[in-house]
Amino acid sequence: MKVSLFITCLSDAIYPRVGEAMVRLLAAYGVRLEFPQVQTCCGQPSYNSGYWDETRTAAKTILEAFDDSDFVVCPSGSCTYMIHHYPELFAEEPIWLEKAKRLQDKAYEFTQFLVQVLGITDIGASFPHKVTYHPSCHGSRLLGVKDEPLALLANVKGLELVPLPHAEDCCGFGGTFAIKMSDISGAMVTEKVDHVKETQAEVLVGLDMACLMNIAGNLRHRNEPVRVMHLAELLYEGVRTR
Repeated sequence: MKVSLFITCLSDAIYPRVGEAMVRLLAAYGVRLEFPQVQTCCGQPSYNSGYWDETRTAAKTILEAFDDSDFVVCPSGSCTYMIHHYPELFAEEPIWLEKAKRLQDKAYEFTQFLVQVLGITDIGASFPHKVTYHPSCHGSRLLGVKDEPLALLANVKGLELVPLPHAEDCCGFGGTFAIKMSDISGAMVTEKVDHVKETQAEVLVGLDMACLMNIAGNLRHRNEPVRVMHLAELLYEGVRTR
């Protein structure tokens, strides 16, 4: 079984520790992640901005990079769901359309792969802290990733999971939305951080570093001492320090 890591732009360039955590966690279960170095951006920024021709160029690179993989694992629900748009992009190109459908069928967000494919909900981690969870929009609403992260968190020893008020409200990032409508975006993330503060959690955890980066920025701006982590980081730290 060839399993490949689709790292995404933010994790690759800014948060490489997320990819490292995924590699080490999956290695413990005999999964050796391949890393096709030709992979690049999935094309989501250009797709959302209406530049579909440019998006097809990026998408073809991704399709070729993972064509011979049995599974593709990604630390972002947003980028994972972008792959679901590929069949639409290549509706008039039969060869690429077939590649797009194959990739869609074998691409999984990280917790999806752990729970749905490997059948793992307890990795034996320990993390004695008060934690709250933010479900990012693309992962929860479009991919339907809802139960998987909660099942993994429920089995972390010592972890106290505190519900986040209005958890499913968007954090305001939305990629180009945060740039084009910065005032609205800023108001949304401020409201999100207000709810995070209500929980009195020590740690905010999520599945998408774009959203977590946005929330973390607002927390730092307000000098709030809440640690922000991708779930893969939390699980790996919980295993490494147990």
